[in-house]
Amino acid sequence: MNTNDHLDTLTEIRDLMNRSSRFMSLSGLGGIWVGVTALLGAAAAKWKIEEVVTDYGHYYEKATRTTYDELLYFLLADALVVLLVAVAGNYYFTVRRAKKHGQSVWTPAALRVGVNLAIPLAAGGLFGLAMLYHGYLNLVAPATLVFYGLGVINASKYTLGSVRWLGLAEVVLGLVSAFIIGYDLLFWTLGFGVAHIIYGVAMWHLYERN
Repeated sequence: MNTNDHLDTLTEIRDLMNRSSRFMSLSGLGGIWVGVTALLGAAAAKWKIEEVVTDYGHYYEKATRTTYDELLYFLLADALVVLLVAVAGNYYFTVRRAKKHGQSVWTPAALRVGVNLAIPLAAGGLFGLAMLYHGYLNLVAPATLVFYGLGVINASKYTLGSVRWLGLAEVVLGLVSAFIIGYDLLFWTLGFGVAHIIYGVAMWHLYERN
């Protein structure tokens, strides 16, 4: 066996180890789906906000208690619908890519990705509800961005390393938005919408185009 044969064997062994320890079937199209879904949800939220008050930049101060509650319930329902549609679409594209390569999405590596993403997401969701309970609506978007970004970074150890950049972008946007009050919907749109689309296109270009 010559040197090239040894190198080929080592490459195959490395690929097998990566497939067993990392979930490699994340889909760039799934990321694009999440981003588009988030943009539609943000458009619905903006429409509702502008319906409640004309001066969007100061809607927290101008809304009465009744309109505040109405707005809050709408935004919560909007976010829940976006979450469910985004997860369902991303799951579909991930399953489709896995089947294309003869792989399963129900693997120990996929479970590790899910668990490491879910823990920060659950903590962030509860933290966001606590802020809503205490009336800090303008800090919910920054918190969700930061916790989501930390979850993505945490999960990236068990999937494609490029995913980490998406997590870092979410954390940075969340931290910046925490200091620029009144533009939380804009940053939420950039983080969950635009960043996911850019990430999805990059993932498709790197791993799925061919």
